[in-house]
Amino acid sequence: MPDQLNHLDYYRLPWNYSDNGISWLEPTTDCNLRCEGCYRHLHRNGHKSLKDVRADLEVFKNLRKSDCMSIAGGDPLVYPKIVELVKMVKDMGWKPIINTNGLALNESLLKELKQAGVFGFTFHIDTSQKRPKVHADSEKELNELRLYYARMLARVGDIACSFNATISEKTLHEIPDMTQWAEKHADIVHTMVFILYRSPSLSENFDFYVKGKKIDLDGTYKETNWGGDKTLMAPDIVAKIREVDPMYTPCAYLNGTANPDSLKWLLANRVVFNGKTMGYVSPKFMELVQTLTHLFTGKYLAYTRPRGVSMGKLASFLTGLVDRKMRRIFIRIFSRMLINPRNIFRAAYIQSLMIIQPVNFESDGRQDMCDSCPDITVHNGKLVWSCRLEEMNTYGAFVQCVPKRE
Repeated sequence: MPDQLNHLDYYRLPWNYSDNGISWLEPTTDCNLRCEGCYRHLHRNGHKSLKDVRADLEVFKNLRKSDCMSIAGGDPLVYPKIVELVKMVKDMGWKPIINTNGLALNESLLKELKQAGVFGFTFHIDTSQKRPKVHADSEKELNELRLYYARMLARVGDIACSFNATISEKTLHEIPDMTQWAEKHADIVHTMVFILYRSPSLSENFDFYVKGKKIDLDGTYKETNWGGDKTLMAPDIVAKIREVDPMYTPCAYLNGTANPDSLKWLLANRVVFNGKTMGYVSPKFMELVQTLTHLFTGKYLAYTRPRGVSMGKLASFLTGLVDRKMRRIFIRIFSRMLINPRNIFRAAYIQSLMIIQPVNFESDGRQDMCDSCPDITVHNGKLVWSCRLEEMNTYGAFVQCVPKRE
């Protein structure tokens, strides 16, 4: 039975439609890899010009504050002017974050991107992909590939490193191993994101309409056997994490557009010292971080540089002065320094574990989306959900759901 989670126990991230930690830019629909269940039609539009990309960025500039700009697609590393694009994003005031499968990345390109101002990478790596020269039947076998990219970023230096993995019913059992792997490498792996897979067949109880006309949704979203038959929710992932990390405790969340108690984005930050988790930061800690960042920069924080996440000792000490939960973390660290003085010189890392729970359907046809969506993108000069962009591209409007008559 999945663990029960109460959203009122956590800090509701203050992100909103016009003032958010993240925005989402898609310069290309081209990709050098195909993932099971991908909701992008490859090569539909190809590469945008830098002029068109700048126009999208101007829309963000006029409508929405953001700390980071996620550069996605398609795969942005196949975009021929990715270095120029990263510099443009940086010069316009955002932290450029590249969302990629990593296939086109090498150390030479990485150095160019760092020179251009790249802040971080989020690598999408999981068993839904058929990668050339990579033979892996499990997420555990893919950890070696994840480590390859984490070490590459660490060698070049001062670049945030995150990993996304889409989780289906068939890979749910691998969450414990991925959680332990991330803990072991907290010095160079700063964020681990579990994105729950949604199968088109899970919406079979509804008819679909656009502008009053009934449509066949199969032309927009493709079915795959990889996804399984069960709708996974955040508590399913939490239960698997706690099998190997009983201290796991979320600190913040984003709710749904239909349900205030749904956990669309569920964030937990653990403090890892000498390879072991000392505890999880409190909701008060996250509230303090978001509030102070917005107070002094005018933006809500999304990504932090490696030197920032390595300050777990200082963070737990300072906030421990006013927060009992953070004080307990510091006491655990301090006790280990007393036992072994060498630990005085070791850093404590704040590592994020994020669970993203995509759209699910209410019985009345409402689609429970991520409220204050951090992955908002631009379509024809307007902000739209990136996960439903194909609906706009295909029909010029979002699809509406109506329960089937019995």
